[in-house]
Amino acid sequence: MRSLVALLLAVACSVSLLLPAAAQTTKLRIATCARTITAGLGAPFAVATKMGWFKAEGIEIEIVPLPGSTDCVKTIATKEVPVALPSVEPLAILRPQGVKAKFFYTAYQTNTYGIAVPADSPIQKHADLKGKTIGVTNMSSAGVIIGRAQAAAAGLNPDTDINIVVAGEGAQPAAMLRNKQVDALSQFDTQYALIENAGIKMRYLDRTAIEKQPANGFLALEETIKSRRKDLVGFARGYAKGTIFAINNPEAAVRIVYELFPQTKPTGKDEATAVRDDVKVFEARMPHLLLEPAGVKKWGESSEKNFRDYAEFLHKWGVLKQKIDAGELITNELIDDINRGLDPAKIAAEAKAYKYGK
Repeated sequence: MRSLVALLLAVACSVSLLLPAAAQTTKLRIATCARTITAGLGAPFAVATKMGWFKAEGIEIEIVPLPGSTDCVKTIATKEVPVALPSVEPLAILRPQGVKAKFFYTAYQTNTYGIAVPADSPIQKHADLKGKTIGVTNMSSAGVIIGRAQAAAAGLNPDTDINIVVAGEGAQPAAMLRNKQVDALSQFDTQYALIENAGIKMRYLDRTAIEKQPANGFLALEETIKSRRKDLVGFARGYAKGTIFAINNPEAAVRIVYELFPQTKPTGKDEATAVRDDVKVFEARMPHLLLEPAGVKKWGESSEKNFRDYAEFLHKWGVLKQKIDAGELITNELIDDINRGLDPAKIAAEAKAYKYGK
């Protein structure tokens, strides 16, 4: 009897070794630093999910929309989410206060922000903003920080010479511009594309001082980067693949965004018009996703020089009360692993050949 039981156990074990293990995924919550998911923000996430690239890495993502980058950094600090996608400025401010977090993947290699005005506005330079009202998405947005810095750089007192108010997102700031409730906006690329879709052509004021500086990236506590290295590498590799695909087939990416995030599909428009308008939104973000303008070679790589230069700019104009080293803000320790096995040319070719729904 014992020999029979042993034989059955041996057979059971040998069969179990032959059966494929059930695919297991780890959930990873990602805080995005805008309440609205747009084509520009959502495309890499949606594509990587649709194509199974996150799942192949053992990752299942959950998007957590937050109002702004400051909220995102604070949420990382309190460990409410393990990963967030903020801009640089709030971390540069909060890091000296004890927030031990770093960017492990730069997603937007050049600055998406800048002050902009309607194309027919008499405002031509930052100094012309004296006595004017500037709209931001919300008061925790990096637009507040950048707007104040650009005003200071133009010789204005950001506390007394400008008035910063909440203008919201999407169609709301367009209405406020149209009704002269704000004179300018300190927002970002995809917001300006949405405003142009609403019928107001926008014009950036001079962005020379900030245009080459880094924008948003994936941020985590240093302890999380160590303890969840495999998860972060897998997530970032999937995101990089989604980015490459979207750059090479924006229309398919937009349609995938509609599928994965149905709330993003505009109402009151036929589908062709909706897709066309949202392709414009993604194309506004596209230049900032590219590696070449930042002088980096690998997906997610952070340029120490660019971060250092931007930190110096923020310190010079009073945003930072003390200097901060770029090494306190970024780490490239995961970049080689993220890019290992990543074939951008193959993904680009697959994207160009992809026909949504066929």
